[in-house]
Amino acid sequence: MALDINEDNLKHGLLGLIMALVEIIRDSLKHQARNRIKSGILTEDEIERLGSSLMELDIAIEEIKEEQGITESVQAVRDGLDEIVDDVVDKIVNPERWEDEVEH
Repeated sequence: MALDINEDNLKHGLLGLIMALVEIIRDSLKHQARNRIKSGILTEDEIERLGSSLMELDIAIEEIKEEQGITESVQAVRDGLDEIVDDVVDKIVNPERWEDEVEH
């Protein structure tokens, strides 16, 4: 049985995955930035530069998604990853539910 791979769909899916990972990294950077701002270790100039850089990153990510026509693909990957993370967190927080699942 031959495997029929549509190159455009593969490109779309791979780009969607890569951009979803870039967004996750960006979200992590924003979280770290908020922590550093709240801690008071950054100067006003550093806070301003950090904010500008993060805004430029947001714009670049959105431009790439629009140019490549992968906005929906990226969102689908993010939604799928969110479901996986939610499931893992639920299993950690509610181990008794996990045990029930394993038994069945």
